[in-house]
Formats: sequence, structure tokens, C-alpha cells
Amino acid sequence: MDAQGRGETDPADQWVFDPQTGTYQLRMDAPPGEQNASAPTPGEAAPVQDAPPPSRSAARATRGANSRRKPKPKPSKKRRAMVWTAGGVGFALVAVSIGGYLVYQHFNNNISTVDVGDAGSKDATTDGPMNILVIGTDSRVGLGRQYGDEGSVGHADTTILFHVSKDRSNATALSIPRDLITDIPDCPTRQKDGSTKVIPGEHNVRFNTSLGQEGRDPGCTMRTAEALTGLKIDHFMMANFNAVKDLSTAVGGVDVCVGKDIDDKGGSGLKLSKGHHVVEGEQALAFVRTRHSVGFGGDLDRIKLQQQFLSSLIRKMKSSGTLTDPKKLWTLADVATKALTVDTGIGSVKKLSDLAQDLSSVPPKNITFATVPVVDNPAEKVHTSVVLNNPSAKELFEMVQADNSLTSTKPKASASHAPNPLDGPKAAPIDVRVNVLNGSGTFGAAQATLDWLQNTEGVTRSSNGGNAPGTLDKTTLVYAPNQADQARRLASMMGLSASALKQGTQNAAPRAPMTLTLGKDFTTPGKPLSPPPAPTAA
Repeated sequence: MDAQGRGETDPADQWVFDPQTGTYQLRMDAPPGEQNASAPTPGEAAPVQDAPPPSRSAARATRGANSRRKPKPKPSKKRRAMVWTAGGVGFALVAVSIGGYLVYQHFNNNISTVDVGDAGSKDATTDGPMNILVIGTDSRVGLGRQYGDEGSVGHADTTILFHVSKDRSNATALSIPRDLITDIPDCPTRQKDGSTKVIPGEHNVRFNTSLGQEGRDPGCTMRTAEALTGLKIDHFMMANFNAVKDLSTAVGGVDVCVGKDIDDKGGSGLKLSKGHHVVEGEQALAFVRTRHSVGFGGDLDRIKLQQQFLSSLIRKMKSSGTLTDPKKLWTLADVATKALTVDTGIGSVKKLSDLAQDLSSVPPKNITFATVPVVDNPAEKVHTSVVLNNPSAKELFEMVQADNSLTSTKPKASASHAPNPLDGPKAAPIDVRVNVLNGSGTFGAAQATLDWLQNTEGVTRSSNGGNAPGTLDKTTLVYAPNQADQARRLASMMGLSASALKQGTQNAAPRAPMTLTLGKDFTTPGKPLSPPPAPTAA
């Protein structure tokens, strides 16, 4: 603009910012009032000089002492409010980000981990059943003489194999007696210098020597439990004496009930009257340690108390009063991450959170506690150890291996754990292998279906299995997990519903056929067996 409205050109205003080049250009021919206009359009021939704009002091000197530019207007109240609001939000976001990072680091630094090599899973979660070994060690390291046997590296004093079903509808907590005579396999253990040392296995020794003795780590206990039960262990969680005290205190105490007065003067020091109690801290620890004043005074009776305590602790931890109270939740998270030692597969806050979220859908009422069936060791005159009680133990292990619940539960309908078997890729007809059985009661149904499959649908790798052992109301297709694409193709041809498909648990051999059993709903080959969809209202 002109200087003070006198028609004089302000030399500073002859410098114009060109957005095309990012520089200031001197325009000597710009008329007054247009010197601060936008830069010349591309191609415009205007004399330019690439140089920085003159300083304000130089401009004022050129204009003279009486020449003054109008002061920059102050931002309006609305503008100031917007600036303060934006700044406040930005500060809050930075503060939250820093706070969240510090919280994450705080809990992450609490966690102790052990690298168990190939004994566990590297993934925190799985789509199938999950097995977690919960170990309570009686290590006295760092605890002084308060609990006796000062400095002991400890044993696998309490071991519970926590099996969670594939559909997350139920879980089985299987206690393994510490005095069970079993075999401990060779155990590769990671040393402090990063090397691996294989600790030789032992035959006919107590289960609890699988941890701590001869330098064995929790990975050795995992391998021992796998060899004993036939179940693949995914992860372990190990807790010491302090974990019981601190966790029980963090949730505000754990409800327990005893059938008679307990006065354990020779062991844990627990003293409780008959009936209901809320225990925490040292009293909670004494409760899970006591055995001399319950039952026959042995470890099997103590296991019952431990199962009661753990069941109650789980219910308390999942209660709304704990999970909705920020102070309790912080304390619980802080105590849990400090108290637990876990494998590297779940050795971070993120992985533990993923695992907790995956298992959180299991209702506490559907968690069944059981103990591995055992009998007194017949090789001992004075019984101090136990051995497996077969065939009861074998049957129990097979039930858990088959992912069968020990209590009657209704499977959960979950999109993540129970997808529609009809959804997914379909095999080519030539790759479908199926054996057709006739359970419909109609003579020749299997052969008629076989002819239709081979001659019309191109399923040449099909066979006639004859009559089924009995008649069925509904047609079924039994297949292995690695035959799912074949099952979907056959279901599409036959018009089978999802309920007609029965998937097994074990993969089939490469050339093994599926089994199609025709039921009373079968009428004619090629006619859909599932009802047509209901008509949609216009």
C-alpha cells in the first residue's frame, strides 16, 4: 500500500512473495496498492531479482522519520479462544501419549520372563484349545527365614494345568500332585550367557523336582506335564509366596469356607474357625499352604483348599467391583505383573493383554477343578508319594485331549471361534474323495447318489460304502479338518446345511475319503437336502 496514503510507494511493499518459487521478488513496475498482490502468473515477463526482502529498518529509513506502518491488528477474542483450545487439546494429547507410554513401560518392566525354547508357543493366543501351566513355587529366595528353608530355589510345589476349550465356553483346571512319581525328560535350559544346557532327565522321581532341582527351569515342568498328560502346553505362569499374599490383598480379600476348625500349629500357622472367612495377605498364604490340619494331613487334601482359593480368586478378579474400580484395577495390574514370571511368548503387557482378552469370555461357573487320579505308591512301606491311578487317569487325560468339558455346558456361538463351515474355498470336484453310505432306508439310494456324483458332478473319486449300521433321520457328512474344502464342495452339490457337516479333530491321510451317510431326508440325487430359504416380504 502507499505510504500513509500520500501516494508514495513503500519500498518494502515492492517485494512480493512468489508461491511458485518460494522466494521474494522485487517488482519495480507494480502500481501502488497492488505491490503485495500475488506473484506474477507463470510466463509473465516481469523483471525479478532473487534476493531476500529488505529489513524493516531499511524500509523505515527509506520512507523517512514520519513514515509509519499500521500496527498488526490483535486477534479477536474468538480467535484467541481457538488458539488456546487447540493448544490445550494438543497438550492433552501429548500428556496422554506420554502417560500411556510410561504406564506401559511401568507394567512391562514389572514382568519377569524365562525363555523356554520350543517348550511353549511363540504366539500369545490360538484359535484352538489352549493349555496354560500355572506353577506355584515354594522358593524362599529373597524371603529370609520367615518361611523356613532359607534360600531354597524351590520346587513345583503347586501345579495346575489350565485347559481352555476351543470355543472358550469352559475350562478345566487339572491339579497335578507334587508327590506324583513320574519321569522327567531331558530339558534344554537357557543359561545366563545365552548358551543352552541340556539337563538329563530322570526316571521315577517326584513331579515337583521338575523345577529348581539340578538347575531346571519352568520349561522342564512344561515338558514333564506334556509327557504325563499328552497335552501340548502353550504357556506357563509361575507365582511365589508373595504373589498369593499380594494378589489376595489387591482384590480386597478372597472368600473361603472351611468345614471344621483349623489350627495348624506345626506347619502354616493357619487358625480359622468353621464357616465362611475372607482371607488376604499372610492369612491367604497360610490357607493355601496348610495341610497338617485338614483331611489326612497330606498334599491331596491341601490341593482341595488351593482349588477352592483359586476358584474364589478368579471370581473376585472378574467381579464388577474389581474391574470397574480404577484404583483396584491399577493395584491388581501392578501386583500381577510384579508377582508373575511367564514365558517369553506372553512376556509383555501387550501379549498378556491379548491372552487375557481371549480367555475373558470363559464364565467362572464353567471352570471345573479336578485332580489327576492317583493312589498310594505300592513300592513304599511308608507312603509318602503317589502313582497314577489307571485307567481313570488315562480316561481323564483323553477327555481333556478331546477338548471335552468335565461339566455340562452349552457351546458358545462365536464368530471368532465357531465360523460357518460352509464359508471358505471349495475343492475341485476331481479332488473330492467320499464314501457314500445308505442310512435312508431306501433301497439303492447310495448307488444312485454315486452314479449322480460320478457322471453328473465329476466326483470320480467316490465309492459305495453299502448300508449304514442303522437308519438316520438326517443326512450327515463326516470329514477331517484338512478336508474342509472338499466338504464345502460336496455340501454345495448336495444342498447340505451347515448342521449336516461334522468335522473331526484329527487330520486325515492324503487319500482318505470323507463319509457321506444318507438319511431319511434323502429323496433324489441332486435335490437339495436343506430347506429353501424363507421368502422375503416385499
